[in-house]
Amino acid sequence: MRKIIHIDMDAFFAAVEMRDNPSLRNVPMAVGGSQDRRGVISTSNYEARKYGVRSAMATAHALKLCPHLVLVRGQMSKYKKASDQVFEIFHEYTDLVEGLSWDEAYLDVTDSSLFHNSATLIAQDIRKKIFERTEGLTASAGIAPNKLLAKLASDYRKPNGQFTVAPEKVDEFIKTVPVERIWGVGKVTAAHMHELEIKTCLDLQNYTRSELIHHFGKFGDALYDFCRGQDEREVETEHERKSLGTEETFARDIQSYDEMKGHILRMVQEVREDLTRYEGREIKNLHVKIKYFDFKQTTIERQMPFTEENFLYLLEERWTQDPRPVRLLGVGVKFEETKELAQLPLLT
Repeated sequence: MRKIIHIDMDAFFAAVEMRDNPSLRNVPMAVGGSQDRRGVISTSNYEARKYGVRSAMATAHALKLCPHLVLVRGQMSKYKKASDQVFEIFHEYTDLVEGLSWDEAYLDVTDSSLFHNSATLIAQDIRKKIFERTEGLTASAGIAPNKLLAKLASDYRKPNGQFTVAPEKVDEFIKTVPVERIWGVGKVTAAHMHELEIKTCLDLQNYTRSELIHHFGKFGDALYDFCRGQDEREVETEHERKSLGTEETFARDIQSYDEMKGHILRMVQEVREDLTRYEGREIKNLHVKIKYFDFKQTTIERQMPFTEENFLYLLEERWTQDPRPVRLLGVGVKFEETKELAQLPLLT
């Protein structure tokens, strides 16, 4: 039986800012873009979360919920440095580390001889070491026989705590878990479940595998296992990045093609610089993304060489088909699949 630890840093970006500026610690604060530039919240501290401020929320809405919210513009270099410190610590305990983002990872410590193979004590020591080396950043941990349960458990003692789901406690633990917290269940699936009066994993357990497949398609097969606390997914240490790109939401809608052209050229240069980290990867397709003033979105993709002219060609082809005011533009590439796997960046 596996021993899996899920580590999740507490309000990571906000925590780094509070560490570096103690005056932010006891006030509602968030890292994100400004309201007048249609920014979004990256991370909020726990004081701000009391007001309902959450990640991915529009900054304008966050300020309505919490008018005295202190907004800090993100400094990715600082967060990357702290993340590197944290992941270096993970690898001191096991080589089986699956990074989900800059501040979150699964660790498989099944074969570890540390602390007499106690995953609970290993997690405790990891959290202690993170606090010491990062000068005060805290992490929460979930310990369980599989990834599904470990991730669920890491939320139980947040912030700065940990929770262990022992093998003999799995049945008791999983029954009360709300369906929204199951891996892979989004808003649409959850709404369908609620229509069927399914609220918890115990409710799901009342359905046969074939019934769940009938209601939820192929995902129903996984749901049958997940609602019983069963998950055979392994900790994956290697990934292959499939795409790379950048996008920008503008402070005002753009109606001029020449202005769009300038933004596209700038973003193409950003992607060109990022590609230097992926030497040896072959580009399969280029794409341009357009989001209009009414939030309708379109993407055009073609197999063509990476040149500024080709990105401009894609922009012109798609925008001239529907020449309306634009609020967001994006450009990017898709890579050819390779046999050798490239390690994913920690920020997704």
